[in-house]
Amino acid sequence: MAAPISMNDSNSHMDKITSEIFSILENKFLFGYDNPIPSPTKDQVSVPMEELKSGKHVTGKVRILSIDGGGATDGVLAATSIVHLESSLRRHSGIQDARISDFFDVVSGSGIGGVLAAMLFTRGKDGEPLFTADNALQFVVENGRKLSRVSKQGVFRRVLGAPAKGVKVFRRTFGDLSLKDTVKAVLIPCYDLTTGTPFVFSRADAVEMEGCDFKMSDVCAATTAVSGPVETVSVDRRTKISAVTGELAMNNPTAMAITHVLNNKLEFPFCNTVDDLLVVSLGNGEPSCFVAGNQTPSRAALLKIVGETVSDTVDQAISMAFGQSRTSNYGRIQGNKGMIDSENLNKGGKETNTLKLAEQMLRQKNVESVMFQGKKCNKTNLDKLELFATEIVKETERRRLNILPTGIFMKLIWSVNLKVLDYATGDSSVRMSAHLPRRKSFSSHLAVCAVGRDSLAARTTGH
Repeated sequence: MAAPISMNDSNSHMDKITSEIFSILENKFLFGYDNPIPSPTKDQVSVPMEELKSGKHVTGKVRILSIDGGGATDGVLAATSIVHLESSLRRHSGIQDARISDFFDVVSGSGIGGVLAAMLFTRGKDGEPLFTADNALQFVVENGRKLSRVSKQGVFRRVLGAPAKGVKVFRRTFGDLSLKDTVKAVLIPCYDLTTGTPFVFSRADAVEMEGCDFKMSDVCAATTAVSGPVETVSVDRRTKISAVTGELAMNNPTAMAITHVLNNKLEFPFCNTVDDLLVVSLGNGEPSCFVAGNQTPSRAALLKIVGETVSDTVDQAISMAFGQSRTSNYGRIQGNKGMIDSENLNKGGKETNTLKLAEQMLRQKNVESVMFQGKKCNKTNLDKLELFATEIVKETERRRLNILPTGIFMKLIWSVNLKVLDYATGDSSVRMSAHLPRRKSFSSHLAVCAVGRDSLAARTTGH
């Protein structure tokens, strides 16, 4: 007859298992651990595979793409920047049909920037994003001006005027696709007149709560509603807002995206500080709102001045937050229309002129906010895009080559925990009903060991 298990032996066994788990973490398992560890079999783990898909839990630096609202180019500068960025990413990665969404974990966009985010990150029938960068640029060139421009009578009168003109265009473009149909985390703001507060359309919220899922056509209409409030209703009809353009709420949505990532431990459990981020923020050009003498600027000019001032303030604050890592972890692309020779822009139609304006802005010096030193001019905006394309591809390759996929890691730790529960409770049915908690940090999963230790102690002492 086998000797009964003593408390010392049981505690020693549990300490050994716990030590093995923490040794995996301590040996830089997440940051380049080289020893291959076999993935547990299907029978060993009952974690839903949908929860463990690549990108669901991100290790390493979280890659964020942020796109401003209208600006001086009505979205064309940002769209042109994305074309150059996608081309560079394809060249550096060697994947000629790669999409911009393949290289970012999160996208945020306001106003016409929100439309760009939706087009580039919403999944079509073939499983790929609806638009390539070139297609998105063509859409913005054709529609950006009428979706972003405020009438001469002033934005406040216009906000109370006719409904948005872009609703039909968005319905033709997106059909019945909703936030749930996006390929990565998407954040698009508007301003809700009902509550008097900003409202953010979020894929994470849509997945968690039915009342937060909206059609992408309605999301785009809401964030570009410069011509009047748009009544926006969720797919299940439970949530209703009266939306006006996101440019009034947050023209530069970069801070919103960073806050979302740092506080969303479900999707980004290993991201704790700005050092864990890789951010590309795209502006749309600062307007030339110069006023001669003591003349008073128009309401439309004042609105643009305020919007770009807020965007610049956000850029300054984020640069300060990144500190010394800003040169490698945070890149801002912005142009200044006032420094462009307007004579060269009047030789074609409006669409051609806007494209020329955007290209000239990309060749301007990149302006960087430096801690306690104001602004600093570096190489061109195109050089900055090339630099960050290189960094993004390096991060992508690092994930692919040097890190065991997070899904396998989660399954490994969870399978060890389940074995502890099986041994402690003597009930293998625990495995069948166990699932990963949704809104807790990863450290909470390791607490299962402590539960197992208490249960084991109770069994061995006869209580």
